Parts: sequence; structure tokens; C-alpha cells
Amino acid sequence: MRYSVKAPAKINLTLDVLHKRADGYHEVEMIMTTVDLADRIDLTLTDNGKIIIDVSEGFVPSDQRNLAYQAAELLQKRMNVQKGVSIYITKRIPVAAGLAGGSSDAAATLKGLNKLWKLGLSLDELAEIGKEIGSDVAFCVYGGTALATGRGEVIEAIPAPPSCWVILAKPPIGVSTADIYKRLTLQNIEHAPTDRMIEAIRQQDFTGICANLHNVLESVTLDMYPEVRHIKEQMLRFGANGVLMSGSGPTVFGLVEHESRLHRIYNGLRGFCQDVYAVRLIRSTDTC
Repeated sequence: MRYSVKAPAKINLTLDVLHKRADGYHEVEMIMTTVDLADRIDLTLTDNGKIIIDVSEGFVPSDQRNLAYQAAELLQKRMNVQKGVSIYITKRIPVAAGLAGGSSDAAATLKGLNKLWKLGLSLDELAEIGKEIGSDVAFCVYGGTALATGRGEVIEAIPAPPSCWVILAKPPIGVSTADIYKRLTLQNIEHAPTDRMIEAIRQQDFTGICANLHNVLESVTLDMYPEVRHIKEQMLRFGANGVLMSGSGPTVFGLVEHESRLHRIYNGLRGFCQDVYAVRLIRSTDTC
């Protein structure tokens, strides 16, 4: 028996850091939404109780370091499942890109195994388990568009933004989220206009959404990696309506309202950046 699940990438329309918590994590406030760049998770039922994982890209770990493996192992132990699973991940989301590819793989694995192992868990129950794996996993279980608070695991669904194109561009570097947070000076940051962004989304105001894009980590990453700054500047020059770095980077995304601009931006970026994608926002939460 086999089951396949899509694991879509996310982008941050806003990312704010409020303060550092007593547990060492940062208190965040983020508006995230999913795009239709997705990994594919193929799950095959086995009877031996083992978890086996394989990945299309050789540089992605295929052992306990992989979040999809951790999701399967945790779910198996939590629900006392005697069956096993063979997991194959076809990677399309760039790794260490600020797009939650690993977290989305874990969330998709939880959702797929819920059906493959016939557990009957709700999305809320799967999200609770996902919180133990990583801060973005709960959001990825739900998908769609949401306000995420706490350390990113407290999820409140909000309406989807208006349909538009999204250009994603990732330079050939990896960024450590921990390093970016270490370099963030909380006293000097300009906080994100979260309320204004939510209102713009509720009003389906594309111009307002572009005007309120904000990521407090962006200035840190741009100072450390000039190539990320260059991508952002060029994306704006080529005509994207709104441009922002996603997560801790290094991927930069541009929102594009009209398809007529899309090809100019895509082709312009491909002139100096290999990992460029033209995708759409996902307005449905059904990713299975």
C-alpha cells in the first residue's frame, strides 16, 4: 500500500521578533502562506516496523537527522504503531532556503502516515505532534495562510491573500537561522506591521500587502550576504510589485500581480541566479 503527499514551501509575508524568552527561544509573530513549489513524499507501508528513508538529493540526510524521519518515528511511538514505512522524498524545494522545506516534509509525512497507518487523527492532533519536531511544522500541517506566534508553533488561520504570481530566487549559499538570530539586535529593530498586513489580506488589497511586507531578520542577512541584497535589488528593478526575504533567508521572493511582468523578472534573475522559480500562492489548504 502506497500513499503520496505534497509538501509545499512557505513564504513569510511578515516576520517580527518581539523578545527573547526564558526558554532561550525568541517570541515571534509571523504571517506565513504556502506556495505551489512542493516536495513529494511517497510512503509505502511495510510490516517490519522499520522506518526507511531515501531522498532524491544526495546532500539531504536520509537518517535520523531528517525531519520526515523524526516525524515518522515520533508518530509511530506515540500511537504504538507496529507497522513500518519506506519514505521517498523527491526534493524540489531548495535546502536551507528559508522556505521550510524540511518542516513541510515532516508535516506531509505526519499527514500521509495518518492515512497509511489508519490512525484517524485530526489536523489539530497532528499539529500538536508536529510542534515537538520543529517550530514551522505545525503551520505546515495546516497549510494555507496563518498568523504564527509563540516560537512559531501557535497557529491562527487567516484568509488567503489574493491570487498572484510569486518569483522565488535563492543564491547558492546556505544560511544558519541560529547565526542570524544571534546577530539580531532587538533594541534597534523596526517591528513588522502585522495588523496592517492582516487587514490588507482581509480586504484582498494586493497593493496594501506589498506595502506591508516586512521581515526583521532581513537586514541582518543582507549585511552578511551581499548576494541576497543584490537579488532583492534586481527583483525590484525588474518590476516585482513587492519583494522580501523569506524566513532567515537566503531566498528572496517577489509578488507579481500580472503575468506580463513575470517572464521579464524570471529571465532577468536567471541571468545570474540558478535557483529561480515562478509559482503561485496556494489558496486551498488541501495538499494531499
